[in-house]
Amino acid sequence: MDSWVGHEVPRLPGRSGALRLFDSARQAVHPTDPPGPATMYVCGITPYDATHLGHAATMITFDLVQRMWRDAGHQVRYVQNVTDIDDPLLERAARDGEDWKVLAMRETALFREDMEALRIIPPAHYVGAVESIPDIAEKVLVLLKDGAAYRLDDGTGDVYFDISAAPRFGYESNLSRDEMLKIFPERGGDPDRAGKRDPLDPLLWRGARADEPSWPGGDLGPGRPGWHIECAVIALGLLGSTIDVQGGGNDLLFPHHECSAAHAERLTGAAPFAAHYVHAGMIGLDGEKMSKSRGNLVFVSRLRADQVDPMAVRLALLSGHYRADRSWTEDLLAAAQQRLDRWRRAAAAPAGPSGETFLAGVRDRLTDDLDSPGALRLADEWAERTLAANAGDRRADPALQRLAQHSADTGTGSADDPAAPALFADTLDALLGIRL
Repeated sequence: MDSWVGHEVPRLPGRSGALRLFDSARQAVHPTDPPGPATMYVCGITPYDATHLGHAATMITFDLVQRMWRDAGHQVRYVQNVTDIDDPLLERAARDGEDWKVLAMRETALFREDMEALRIIPPAHYVGAVESIPDIAEKVLVLLKDGAAYRLDDGTGDVYFDISAAPRFGYESNLSRDEMLKIFPERGGDPDRAGKRDPLDPLLWRGARADEPSWPGGDLGPGRPGWHIECAVIALGLLGSTIDVQGGGNDLLFPHHECSAAHAERLTGAAPFAAHYVHAGMIGLDGEKMSKSRGNLVFVSRLRADQVDPMAVRLALLSGHYRADRSWTEDLLAAAQQRLDRWRRAAAAPAGPSGETFLAGVRDRLTDDLDSPGALRLADEWAERTLAANAGDRRADPALQRLAQHSADTGTGSADDPAAPALFADTLDALLGIRL
């Protein structure tokens, strides 16, 4: 499957230090400083309603990870999947009387357009579930032969993973069994399915049904893969038995990431599957959870159609910390546009305060668990000091006049570096993905 078109990323002087990220399994921040290429797998969309702001926030988070690794001098091997066959996709297609393939292709194409507009660096490999089915079927057979999986004795051809084959099951999400049992059915699990050995056992292979698409599975029989094994097999095939980051929204922590890690670890014998399990927060709307059922999803394509600057959308999402559940509001977007306009005015100035100091500060904030709000505050300070040094802006803005006087009194904020505005703009572009 083709990814989207990338863009040129400015080269910055020097390098950042090791990126530190919060690992959900260890519940703490730890450095990511791999000796070789940095590897990352991010769970992509199920293409039936792309790209809402939750998708955008997640992709921006892992775009920052890739940018900071590159800035530290790492080669990056980044894989993202598309779940282009799954129950929600089939249900939406049936509801709308549409061919599921057409729906998936259209929404995937729209997602690519949105990613380009948001200046997301594309993954090295953008992989659909459908194109991976032969490999997935092969690995399900391995688990069956290994005794880590079993067929239901009901003639359906369904195959399940036995979680007793993963003695560390639960280490990633840190949930109790009762908590898992509560969440499992809310996120695609089927704890009440008759014939399962354990209610939490996840589906590996769904045998063919008369009214559903299916593919040859060799000795498995015809059918289609379960969700969790799909991501495990794609990641193992392209990145190896262990990876540096497995990422996605925090709604994927359990069961999806827990199960995919269990599958991968059983297949390879290597643990943990990921050195860091990294999860982005959810985006709400005006204080309420954003969801399909509520009908309050905000789509990037709709904002673009309304002539909203994609850089303002990106900046608004960066204004909150990536791990925080947070809300989208019209005021948030308006503030982001004002901030973007102010930065653009400052970048057009003939000189500004030290660009090297600004770059070092942004690197420091982003290497500390992607502290984008802290980085944005540094950009605000640089822009305000630059604009305060401009006589026209001081006359027009009393706040900038006071700042200019403070800078003169304290000897701070000298804005006499003619190279600084260009480095300011390049830093924002390279590290935050904000094109001025």
